[in-house]
Amino acid sequence: MSLRIFNQCFLMLAAVLFFQKASAQSNPLGLFDGQTDVGIVKHKGSGTYNDKLQQYQLSGSGTNIWTTHDEFHFVWKKMKGDFILRTNAAFIGKGVEQHRKIGWMVRTSLDSNSKHINAVVHGDGLTSLQFRKTVGGITEEKKSSVTGAEVIQLERKGNVYTMSVARKGDLFITEEVSDVDLGDEVYVGLFICAHNPDVIEKGTFNNVRIVVPAPADLVTYKQYLGSAIEVLNLEDQNSTIIYQSPKSLQAPNWMKDGKHLLYNSEGLLYTFDLKTNTPAVLNTGSAKNNNNDHVISFDGKWLAISSSDKTGNSIGWVLPITGGEPRRMNPIGPSYMHGWSPDGKFLVFCGSRDKEYDVYRIPAEGGPEVRLTNSPGLDDGPEYSPDGKYIYFNSVRSGLMQVWRMKADGSEQTQLTNDDYNNWFPHVSPDGKWIEYITFLKNEVAPGDHPFYKHVYLRVMPVGGGPSKVIAYLYGGQGTINTPSWSPDSKHLAFVSNSSLLFPVFPIATN
Repeated sequence: MSLRIFNQCFLMLAAVLFFQKASAQSNPLGLFDGQTDVGIVKHKGSGTYNDKLQQYQLSGSGTNIWTTHDEFHFVWKKMKGDFILRTNAAFIGKGVEQHRKIGWMVRTSLDSNSKHINAVVHGDGLTSLQFRKTVGGITEEKKSSVTGAEVIQLERKGNVYTMSVARKGDLFITEEVSDVDLGDEVYVGLFICAHNPDVIEKGTFNNVRIVVPAPADLVTYKQYLGSAIEVLNLEDQNSTIIYQSPKSLQAPNWMKDGKHLLYNSEGLLYTFDLKTNTPAVLNTGSAKNNNNDHVISFDGKWLAISSSDKTGNSIGWVLPITGGEPRRMNPIGPSYMHGWSPDGKFLVFCGSRDKEYDVYRIPAEGGPEVRLTNSPGLDDGPEYSPDGKYIYFNSVRSGLMQVWRMKADGSEQTQLTNDDYNNWFPHVSPDGKWIEYITFLKNEVAPGDHPFYKHVYLRVMPVGGGPSKVIAYLYGGQGTINTPSWSPDSKHLAFVSNSSLLFPVFPIATN
């Protein structure tokens, strides 16, 4: 290559990177393409995006969104096909009118009498799915049993629109309509309406996500959607996207220094610098087929990984946290490594022996494995408590997948969750107070499966069992939290969400 051509290529690459960086920093509307006041309003509205907080703030006037025409402020993006819209929304201040409105809107056009559907929360707490089926037609409504919803989700699948709403911490309650045809290309976005032409109301929107889900013909484990690594603040339950990639990123494991994550992608393990938001390949020697079951020892010095051998079976391996050639732990597989004992003497893993998956323990220095569970059906995801007294795991033995606990020797196996969902991968917080786990919907997922690209919740409950609360609502599943994802101070969690649509307002992989 000539020096001239090299310089041209270098300048082109620099220009692309500069554009990506500049667009990530300068887009005043974040995910959205434009904003407008729909209808004739007395006071001009506005929408702004805070890229540091990843938060939107809207202000707007308008008489109403009802009957045959609408007046409100709208930040929007044009989209085709299926999508999932989700946000945490709240008014700012007490307001004037009890029927002021905020939420998600999908419209055929920006005309005031356009066909539309919206998931809306009113100032008095009324939460409903409202829609106009024809241009200039009368707006109809389906009221939710939830009042004062703080989490609002609106999903389109063909001509079926589903509103899912909850107060923060609760499970979703849904309403659905199946005969609203807005056309393929629509305007989607956030809105605010004062319900009073002389008033300007304001609202904030956190955890704003526009998800393009997996198509029906996606071939699982061969085709993948894009991934976002998110960090959740447990105090306010707001999540920040710190990295995106069109590739499948899985299982962010928080490292003991509190400054890095460890995740897997396409057979390799990566460390992720939380200060610079950059990944680097971790040397795992001859282990080049790593999956999303990897765990760091309590002292932060050792790493247990799961990687396929020449037979194609997942096998457990151990190597220094700094990388190197791994030491094989299991003579046979499949074996999936999940937990270290706090004293570093043992590892626990999910192993398939004679076509039965159970929890096993093995000495960290090598030696015979010991079977700790023997109930028919899948037992998976074992992890020690920080005091070493218990092993938490998930089991399908009671019908649905639920979270269980047993003593470190396998005795006193006790069910901790007992609900109408499939609950996987319990992870105990470093302070020993909480358990995080992922919840799948039983109408989407078989009890013994934890696939990619589903509607899931992240939930926490007291370490000894008790009421659970939702801490994140997302589209994900396999790879979201397969590994311990608590920060060392127990104040944050890392996880992966999925979408085939990536946005330049968040950090995006360039390699």
